[in-house]
Amino acid sequence: MADALRVFVLNGPNLDRLGTRQPEVYGTMTLADIEGMLAEHHADLAIEVRQSNDEATLIAWLHEAVDARVPVILNPAAFTHYSYALRDAATLVTEAGLTLIEVHLSNPHAREEFRHTSVISGVATGVIAGFGAHSYLLALDEVRRRA
Repeated sequence: MADALRVFVLNGPNLDRLGTRQPEVYGTMTLADIEGMLAEHHADLAIEVRQSNDEATLIAWLHEAVDARVPVILNPAAFTHYSYALRDAATLVTEAGLTLIEVHLSNPHAREEFRHTSVISGVATGVIAGFGAHSYLLALDEVRRRA
């Protein structure tokens, strides 16, 4: 798969708990299930799914994306609402001319008021939210379209 388009799918805090954490909000698929679904539907892409509860690790992965010229799908999770450091790193991605799509399993605007604000959205190429695990598939479709 040497010529396959490489894509980072980066996931923030608590997404390692998918499948058991509030399944009525986030669904019953685990992150491993989502990774398998993405690989099955986009076998022609070199998809790297990563998850960290650590803000610094996510920032380092965004820097890596810039340096390697890799488009990013980012579910910043709780960092969505307040991490200006993550926003600054996301800005580097889009300023480099790379696609960065913010993804959410649930629709943050249909939830608690504090979730209505994203500090990431303003620097993202686009936002896909509220379609459960299929939000990731929609984002990958857009990454492929833009490649």
